[in-house]
Amino acid sequence: MNLTLSRCSLAAALVAALLAGCAQPQPPKVVGVIDLSERPAERALMTGMRAYEDGQYAESEKQLTTALQASLASPRDRAAAHKYLAFIYCTTKREPQCEAAFKAARAADAGFALNKSEAGHPMWGPVYKRAIPQQ
Repeated sequence: MNLTLSRCSLAAALVAALLAGCAQPQPPKVVGVIDLSERPAERALMTGMRAYEDGQYAESEKQLTTALQASLASPRDRAAAHKYLAFIYCTTKREPQCEAAFKAARAADAGFALNKSEAGHPMWGPVYKRAIPQQ
């Protein structure tokens, strides 16, 4: 009887293991813009970028700083926040902060780089080239 019970237990365990392998994996949760806009850090980043584009630099600086302090999830988002802060610092003649912001952008995202027109800007282009030497 013990031998039969062991075979049954073994068979049941085998069937359970096989069935467990057939379970459908759950697809990864897709995160959309609406989901991100509900997070304080990402909302502050979007507000800061919008304020920058509208020429409201003091408000932009405040929102971008808030976004960084609230722990943006994405390295690219952290780099973007630092980039916009660098632009603000350079245009307000705060070159040490501008250079530090460019370095922080690169530290946040190793792939960070300004595009050609941004890198050629007369106010922050030279600071960027000093902060992040081109290979």
